[in-house]
Amino acid sequence: QLQASGGGLVQAGDSLRLSCAASGRTSSQSALGWFRQAPGKEREFVSAIGWSDALTQYADSVKGRFTISRDNAKNTATLQMTSLKPEDTAVYYCAAGPYFELTRGRPPYWGQGTQVTVSS
Repeated sequence: QLQASGGGLVQAGDSLRLSCAASGRTSSQSALGWFRQAPGKEREFVSAIGWSDALTQYADSVKGRFTISRDNAKNTATLQMTSLKPEDTAVYYCAAGPYFELTRGRPPYWGQGTQVTVSS
């Protein structure tokens, strides 16, 4: 299971931190990642981190603003979002699975979404 938390309503330029808690099969040396879906748009990849945090990847739209990290002892992943823009408004989903499946947009495990709204 994947439990996402940390969404909310913020203003442009603010920061927000999302957390994903993994349990069961999703915590067994899985890569963790985040996707998002804005109203009327398809779900898109945001970021992923491998079991060893030497592997990370970001969508071009968030590079330099978002940072993904993980704590393997706690089976959690965190997405630190800074300099938020209105276009970052979306439902953010936590996902887990093999690293290359996440980066290809095909994670086998999905969590529920958490809403992030950025006002201008």
